[in-house]
Amino acid sequence: MLPELELFLRRYPRMTLLPVTGEGVVFEGEFQFAARACNHPEISDAYHLRIGVPADFPAALPTIEELDRRIPRNGDFHVNPDGSLCLGSPLRLLLKLSKEPTLPGYASYCLVPYLYAISHKLQFGGRLPFHELDHGRPGEIADYVELFGLQRPEQAEGAIRLLGIKKRIANKWLCPCECGRPTGKCVFNKKLAKMRRLASRSWFRALSATQ
Repeated sequence: MLPELELFLRRYPRMTLLPVTGEGVVFEGEFQFAARACNHPEISDAYHLRIGVPADFPAALPTIEELDRRIPRNGDFHVNPDGSLCLGSPLRLLLKLSKEPTLPGYASYCLVPYLYAISHKLQFGGRLPFHELDHGRPGEIADYVELFGLQRPEQAEGAIRLLGIKKRIANKWLCPCECGRPTGKCVFNKKLAKMRRLASRSWFRALSATQ
C-alpha cells in the first residue's frame, strides 16, 4: 500500500479500502472530522462516504458520494445531479490541493471544509458559512473570474482556453484581460503561468469544453 494511503487510513480509521477491478482505489466508511472556522464554532461530525480516487490523482480529482443521504440532494447543499458532492470548482480544488498534493492533503484542504460547511448549515440553518457561489456552471465560472482577478465570465473563459494551448502560441493571442496587448506582454501572463503549473493542457482543454 502506498504511504499516503496508509496515512489517510490512520487519520480516518473508520474508512476502509475496498477491493476494485481496474485502476484507482475506493474508500468507504465513516469519515470523522473536527474543524473550526474563523468566527464560527468548532464542529465534530461524521458522514458515511464513498471516495473514488482515480489512478492519475492528483491530476484528476476524487469523486465523493455521501451514502446515508444526510445531505439533501439539491443545489443548496452543492450535490450534483448524479449524487456526487460538489466541493468546489475543479480549478479551485487543484489550487488548494497544490499545498499538499496527496490524499490526506485533499481531505484536509478540500473535503473537510466542505463537510464543515454542510454540518454548519444542517445544525444552524442559513447559508453556508464561507463565501458561497451558485451551484453548477454559473458558480464555477464566477469562481474563475475571482481566481483570475478578472471582471466578466467571458474573460475567465478566454483565460481557460489559453491554458489549453501551447504557451508560445497563447502568448501571441490578445490577453483575455482585454488590455489590448498580446498575452505574453501583459502582467496577466504571470497568473496564467501559475495556473499552468496545476494541470496539463489537456486538462484545461477538457475544462474549456464544458463551458
